[in-house]
Amino acid sequence: MRAAVLQGKEDLRVGEIALAPLQSGEVRVGIGAALTCGTDLKVYKRGYHARMLTPPCTFGHELAGTLIETHPDAAGWAVGTRVVPANSAPCGICAACRRGQENLCPDLLFLNGAYAESIVIPARLVQTNLLRLQDTTPFADAALTEPLACVVQGVDELQLVAGENLLVLGSGPIGLMAVVLARHAGCSVTIVGRGDSRLSKARALGATETLANTSSEGISAPSLVGREFDAVFEAVGKPSVWEAAVQLVRPGGRANLFGGCPAGTTVTFDTTRLHYASLSLRASFHHTPRTIRRALELIESGVVRAADFVDGLTTLSELPVVFREMAAGNRAVKTLVDVSR
Repeated sequence: MRAAVLQGKEDLRVGEIALAPLQSGEVRVGIGAALTCGTDLKVYKRGYHARMLTPPCTFGHELAGTLIETHPDAAGWAVGTRVVPANSAPCGICAACRRGQENLCPDLLFLNGAYAESIVIPARLVQTNLLRLQDTTPFADAALTEPLACVVQGVDELQLVAGENLLVLGSGPIGLMAVVLARHAGCSVTIVGRGDSRLSKARALGATETLANTSSEGISAPSLVGREFDAVFEAVGKPSVWEAAVQLVRPGGRANLFGGCPAGTTVTFDTTRLHYASLSLRASFHHTPRTIRRALELIESGVVRAADFVDGLTTLSELPVVFREMAAGNRAVKTLVDVSR
């Protein structure tokens, strides 16, 4: 079959690879939709991911499709079933899993290979995080399940209350999803980000206020001066923006430092402000089986739709060009990949 294979740093190639035979409990999904992702871009630019993959390897993790082959041991699954897999499965038995923090499982089994004609779903993932789709759910919508589940995790941990004012820092896919979920929770949302098209999209998704970020490194918008918010959702992943998030929370408020910063970086916080303003800080990571299911519920009920986030279309053959453009600063929110061409 044809697949995109990450060979190393900024080296993505499309070619023929052998179909792996199914092992006990596994299923094979014919991919109906695959989406680009900011995490994939980070991996592409770095050339590897210590926990998720080691090149050369198939690449991509946001997908949905149809079962085209099942192992006899994969009980309850039939060819023709429309599905969406998460990109990981916890072990289910460690201390983190037992306390409901499956996102912190030290033995998370990751799945990659969305940029291909088909993908094998490991038995553990089949048992834990492979979900059936409604007949009417578009594959492109369903492929948003994994990133949306991460945002569900982050927004849940902020403990938003209807009527609160949320500040979202960053207007990429994660920040835009946070806007949708906060508005769905009855909150007013201000978003700070780059790109007129992304800020216009944020307004269309319900943001009360959109502010252009004028800083190349941190967060700067004149109308933010002197303001404080009930909660802040940081979706950039830079130490300077983490620090700015803490400065923009009201006394007694909460900040979720959601965006992952580069390895080895550090931040500096004003201890007086943290203590005497009684701030609550979280740093959400990944998703759980519960938030995967909640994300799909939001998608299948129409709260989140691919049409609101997908603004590019490409073929599998052209995917290496798309990633080069993304690395050079392409401002597309998400690109849908037609793996049949």
